[in-house]
Amino acid sequence: MKPEKLNDIKKELASKSVLELTDLCIRLAKYKKENKELLNYLLYDANDAMDYANQVKSFLDEDFNNLSSHYYTASKSLRKILRLINKHAKYTATKPVELELLLWFCHKFLNTGHIHSSYKPIHAIIARQFEKIKVMIPKLHEDLAFDYKSEFDVLLNEADKKISWFHKSYYAIN
Repeated sequence: MKPEKLNDIKKELASKSVLELTDLCIRLAKYKKENKELLNYLLYDANDAMDYANQVKSFLDEDFNNLSSHYYTASKSLRKILRLINKHAKYTATKPVELELLLWFCHKFLNTGHIHSSYKPIHAIIARQFEKIKVMIPKLHEDLAFDYKSEFDVLLNEADKKISWFHKSYYAIN
């Protein structure tokens, strides 16, 4: 069975009453946890996306504080944190919030004991985040890009000092 196109669904939804739309939303929320979380964001947190980002940060702080000392399980936990960051950034659908969360992740990572690890997957995790930030900043409005670029430069300097295998020139934005 093939689903209808979004445009057709939009037209059909426009013809529904408020009560029918409410029932459809409730049914969607019951069907999948992610739908319920998205609906929760849209109803209660969409008016202040940066405040929502701060809530996500405080929620994920506990995961960072409970990182295992074993590198394999720590890398799995870091991937889990990134999955949650990506999911919540997708809810907001704004690049500044996603960038804010990624910068926070990199700062938190630099303050863990895993920066001296020789475990390659941990290197790859942090390197991908720096690369992602490097690509995202130039796509923002120039005022936001300037602010985030300066914060990213501070982060690069900190990473260059703390991580022996890190080369900040590779991630620098021209």
